[in-house]
Amino acid sequence: MNSILHSQISVKKRGGKIEDYLPIHDFMDSTKELCSDNRHRILHTLWGIRRVIVPIFGQTITNSDGKNINVKDLCEQDHILPDYQNRFIPTLADFVSAIDKTQSDRFDFENFAKTYQTDDELFDLLVSPLNNTGLKSSLLITHNSWFINEIVPKVLKREVEIKNFEIRPSDLFDNMSFKLWMDNGISFPKSSKMTVGNIVG
Repeated sequence: MNSILHSQISVKKRGGKIEDYLPIHDFMDSTKELCSDNRHRILHTLWGIRRVIVPIFGQTITNSDGKNINVKDLCEQDHILPDYQNRFIPTLADFVSAIDKTQSDRFDFENFAKTYQTDDELFDLLVSPLNNTGLKSSLLITHNSWFINEIVPKVLKREVEIKNFEIRPSDLFDNMSFKLWMDNGISFPKSSKMTVGNIVG
């Protein structure tokens, strides 16, 4: 589903016009630049909403009808759930469980993080996937050039860093397997308590 279709869902539910919602829906899918299949949806999680989307766009936006719209609800109800047939919202751990942990061990996360260790606000953001999942491999999501130069400047209002980065976003997706649940909710991730049997029964 593209950003226009998501925005049309928002208009139908919340009023206003497509342009009110397009920036958020477009940004949520901007990770398609990094990965052309549905593994790209790492922002389609509550971690993505809380740590990235809401800090950039705010807790609420005002649509062209003058109505205050909750950004978290918009992301969940108009974007993530429709992408998964309204069956579930995946967790960050669902995506991280698809990362090959044996391969991710070869990345020097400690050295990467040392550069930012004295900056408490930034360091907290960078280690948030580890705090969320308990898995070191999750640091591939934040310890890369895309996150530092695309996400951090928007979230924390920081400057872009012009340098060579040892870890690239391709290192994340090259080491992430494609799972059936990522394919528009064909199956369910581990975090979902629902099963096909539960739905049928």
